[in-house]
Amino acid sequence: MNLPPFVTRLTRPLAVLVLSLGLLAYAGSAAWAAPAAPAMARSANTPTGSGYLRLAHLSPNTPPVDVYLYSFGNHTAITVLKHVAYGTVSAYQTVASGDYTVAMRLAGAAPASKPVLSTTVDVAAGHAYTVAGMGPKSGLRLQIINDRLRCPPGRAMVRVIQASLRQHQVTVTADGQVLSRSQAFATVTSYQMLRPGTWTMRATGPSGHAAAQLTLAAGSIQTLIVIDDPGHLAITTLQDAAGSSVAPVGGAGTGFGGTAVKPGRSPLPWLLLAAAGLALTTTAGIARFRRIRWARRAIAQFR
Repeated sequence: MNLPPFVTRLTRPLAVLVLSLGLLAYAGSAAWAAPAAPAMARSANTPTGSGYLRLAHLSPNTPPVDVYLYSFGNHTAITVLKHVAYGTVSAYQTVASGDYTVAMRLAGAAPASKPVLSTTVDVAAGHAYTVAGMGPKSGLRLQIINDRLRCPPGRAMVRVIQASLRQHQVTVTADGQVLSRSQAFATVTSYQMLRPGTWTMRATGPSGHAAAQLTLAAGSIQTLIVIDDPGHLAITTLQDAAGSSVAPVGGAGTGFGGTAVKPGRSPLPWLLLAAAGLALTTTAGIARFRRIRWARRAIAQFR
């Protein structure tokens, strides 16, 4: 195809312009789609993710305590919970993955005083833990309980913590389905799957019983705690995970949200623009080559 010279002269710069705009726009589109780079480079010791911790007092005959959470090797507490009474479970706190120390002191004790109990917990990224004061006062211990955050689709999960000292062994059922049989004091069951819906949970001991209604949403994970309420047995519930969020929601029903990365804009329009520029450039090049070849032939004829 032979193009007039003025068309060829116009096509070349237009092709370059279109091609440049397409490539620049595509680069901008890719930059929009990519997550922003961190403002500071991580050092070798910087944790690469976060986990979740909550603290609980589940020893019936132990008086209220103050609970301290420290980053391992740091004497300044990250969290201090004052006057935590039996049956209290904190909300989850998000923490960088790594080692932590949990220390328990009698309520009102000086922060620098020797703790009644202490333990260390290694928090892995994406995992959740409950650190609970368990057992009778004479055998009090801090127990690290691994919490589950994910559930098979269309199901719910439940486990039981037996924290009743009056009823040393308790059987817990969900609409007659046994979740734990003759469960000993200060023990934790594994999670069991249940169908979503409303269940009647019953706890029965040698001389006491309790019941509670629990509605389980698909994907939710719950912990039942059997405790001594003044004069009777009681069942309390904790939501470990709600199913719709990755982060757990904690004892107080409050969760930690996340910011999802928005999908990038489609690069197709910019690729088409770049392709058009490339096509124009190719057409102009072919026309130039043919014009040069025609000129050479004309010169050869006059020789």
